Amino acid sequence: MRGRVGDEIVVRGTTAGVIARDGEIIGLHHPDGSPPYDVLWADSGRVTLYFPGSDARICHLAAGGDHVR
Repeated sequence: MRGRVGDEIVVRGTTAGVIARDGEIIGLHHPDGSPPYDVLWADSGRVTLYFPGSDARICHLAAGGDHVR
């Protein structure tokens, strides 16, 4: 998993198709984009250090805010 500042991180919920949480990567701790990430969570507005698990995915955003998978 490799992230960039500005990418969206999405954590799946326990039910198929349900998003438990999403946020924006606002900080990297490694120059190669590997975890952990500083994430600004949409639901709380808080920033936390996040180590993504198998339930998480990164959506790279193209210029203009469009998702690229």
